[in-house]
Amino acid sequence: MTIEPASFLAKMEKRISFTAEDKSILTSNADWGKGIASTMADHFYAYLGRDEEMDAILKAKEGRMHRLHETFIQWFSEMFTGVDNWGEKYANIRWHIGLVHVKIGIGPQHVVPAMAVVVHEVGKQLKSDSKSEELKDALGRICMIDLAFIEQAYVEVSSSAVLRETGWSEALFKRLIATGASSM
Repeated sequence: MTIEPASFLAKMEKRISFTAEDKSILTSNADWGKGIASTMADHFYAYLGRDEEMDAILKAKEGRMHRLHETFIQWFSEMFTGVDNWGEKYANIRWHIGLVHVKIGIGPQHVVPAMAVVVHEVGKQLKSDSKSEELKDALGRICMIDLAFIEQAYVEVSSSAVLRETGWSEALFKRLIATGASSM
């Protein structure tokens, strides 16, 4: 059930209507994005730090918070540049980020609201800096694509683990999930 990151990115771009125009708008605002990245990281981790469970995860290892802050700045800046014009390298980086979230235990119940905080704070900064609605829309779309990568990592890792441990076929697993959801 493992995804191919570049294909997943292409599917999400189409599904979310992330266009060449969006990419151009983001690229032309890359310096602005890099300039606010650290502030956005501060908002992001302040939000997560207010949650006891997340705070424990974030501080579980010496230096983790500093590394995560730096990683966030890089992630945020890359949304504006697309690394390789939102190609295979960008997709592989986003897939890796999703897997890291799963590995260290940052669950969807934390990621989704934290991404909402980023979108909200970026919106305030866009307004404060008199940036265009088109930039806001483009950023919203790329944030949702990045969020889809993280969410899909949970699905893929969980599904793969169940299939490996049980020996079930993918078809049986999907049928059991559908049946289970129907009974709730």
